This record gives sequence, structure tokens and C-alpha cells, in this order.
Amino acid sequence: MAYDVTDFHTLMALEPHGPDVFVGIGPAYPWGRVYGGQVVAQALRAAYATIDTPHFVHSLHAYFIRGGDSDEPIRFEVDRIRNGRSFLTRRVVARQSMGPILNLSASFQVREDQADVQETASSEGVPAPNALAATDWGPILQRRTIPQEGARAACWLRVAGDLGGDRVLQDCALAFASDDIPTEAASRSHPRHPGVAGLPEDYDEVFVGASLDHAIWFHRPGRHDDWVLHQFEGHGVVGARGLGLGRVHDRNGVHLATIAQEILIRERTR
Repeated sequence: MAYDVTDFHTLMALEPHGPDVFVGIGPAYPWGRVYGGQVVAQALRAAYATIDTPHFVHSLHAYFIRGGDSDEPIRFEVDRIRNGRSFLTRRVVARQSMGPILNLSASFQVREDQADVQETASSEGVPAPNALAATDWGPILQRRTIPQEGARAACWLRVAGDLGGDRVLQDCALAFASDDIPTEAASRSHPRHPGVAGLPEDYDEVFVGASLDHAIWFHRPGRHDDWVLHQFEGHGVVGARGLGLGRVHDRNGVHLATIAQEILIRERTR
């Protein structure tokens, strides 16, 4: 039976199980497997638990190895790869009884007073979140989907509840939300994407799909318990793989993060 987890604070409350080992739990999800954003966020939280200096994540790269089981706790094993003055590096392996389900590397940087230049801005004319219908699939992540054409997907997202000024929780909230929208953009590049005339509407009837690998570059701190805009574009499909690239902006147009994700999009043959 899946665990009764309905808020982000509980999701991030990892239990220590020996030196640099932590255990987390999560809820059931409508599609059956553990949501990949949960595992990425909990792995990042585990990495942060081994840092007692004012270093904050600036990038992470993760490979999804197997689909997780919501009925089992997840064990996060952290390896302290490097402790430097400016940068720290951590590696985290998430495991369940079937073996590893995620391998994550993260780099953390101390704040440096250097140039801050933003070259991008959120698209003008995007509807405000309060003008859109709710498209939530669970109690932790709130969603307001913006209709798009072509190989694009956009959504206002926020983690439910007040996370306050806790930079670590806010970074983990971005990691949690980051796995939601890129799959849609990447899959829209495929000529058999559901919704095309004459094809089934159910994605799972057409494809076997999964997240393969995932990267986040954290540019600026933000409040991910407030509405932030996730905008993605599909960059083609080849070899049963699709790529989605996107940016995250806050309500004021500040560029908070850039995200890339590669997905499995294999056509069913039977």
C-alpha cells in the first residue's frame, strides 16, 4: 500500500539510516510508478543533508534507471565526491528492492558577487494562472495548463503549501516540478502523438514511455510555492527517444532555471 503523503514537507522529511544514507517515502500516482520528480527532489534533499556550508545547487544531472514502486520506501545513498572552497560535488544513488532506480550528480556553489545578465524573458501574452482551469494530478503540485500548438508545452506550476524562505526546500520544489512538463513537449514532436486525427487519444495506447535522463541548471533563487511558468519545446525524436528543452520564469519574468529532459517514446507493436 502506498504511503499517505499529501504535502511537500512530509515528502522531504528523509530519515537518516547511517552515515550519508537517507530513506524517503511518497504517495501513489495516477500512472502507477513513482513520479520521477519526487525521486529527483528527494535525492537533491539527501545531497543537501551532507552539506553544512553556504553552498547551493547550481546544476544537477540524473539518469532514471527503473520505474519506482510507491509501495516501498526509497533509500538514498550519498557519495561526497568533492568538497572545495567554491564548489561541492555529490553523487546520489536511489535504490529499492529491485535495485537502483536513479543515479544523480549535483554540483553546489557558494554565492559569488559577479555579473548577473539575463538574456531571456517569458513570452508576452501568456494567460495568468488565475485565468486557467486547474489540471492537478495530485495534492502536492498545482497546475494551470496553457494551450499550445506544435511541439510545445507550457504550464504554471507551484508546490502546494508555504515553504517560506528555506532555500533548500525551494530548490527541491523546483526539482519536484521539473519532471512534469518536458515529456509533453518532447512527445509532441512525434507524428503519432495522441490527438492527431485518426489516432487514439490515450498516450499509453500508442507508446511505451518513460523519462530517461534529466538536467536542471539553477540560475537564480525563486519561490516555487508561488506560480512559476514552465515553457518547453520538443527538439525532435530519433531512436525511440525525444528531447525537451525549457525555461522556468517567475511571475515577474525572472529566469530561474533551464531544464533538459530526454524521454523514451517507443511505439507499441502489439
